[in-house]
Amino acid sequence: MSIAIAKQIRLIAFDIDGIMTDGGLYLSDSGEEFKRFNSLDGHGLKMLKTSGVELAIITGRTSHCVELRAKNLGITNVYQGVHDKRAAIKTLLAELNIAPEHAAFMGDDVVDLPAMRHVGLAISVPAAPQIVQSHAQYVTQRQAGHGAVREVCEWLMSAQGTLDAQLAPYLA
Repeated sequence: MSIAIAKQIRLIAFDIDGIMTDGGLYLSDSGEEFKRFNSLDGHGLKMLKTSGVELAIITGRTSHCVELRAKNLGITNVYQGVHDKRAAIKTLLAELNIAPEHAAFMGDDVVDLPAMRHVGLAISVPAAPQIVQSHAQYVTQRQAGHGAVREVCEWLMSAQGTLDAQLAPYLA
């Protein structure tokens, strides 16, 4: 958990399944996919964005509910159906003119490793395979879909000295 690295983060990209959700795939008999998102995570993402950190979603699956969730949170950098997450993060960093060492990626499986290894701060969750956790500089205490994203958002804001300002309106 390098605070020095966290201070420099200007962009964080998230996988969806197993990071913003608990990793379960809910399918109806008609084939419709459902995902359960955590509202605490959502507010953490909004505060982090307001604090000046760019947000992105890079996921291998394609789902309309991810598009809706991103819109609700104000996340405009959304990449779905991505098979090469390293290429996607490289493209995004180039578009935003952000150096890899100033970016973070939060993933939970081996398909996320190329993106995690390309950025300055790799983050994962307790349920991730050991190989993924071994490549992460930060593994959350909270489980995916149960506040792990909020934990990361608050940790980054705390490291960057912006958390108190984001919480101030609620403490006045």
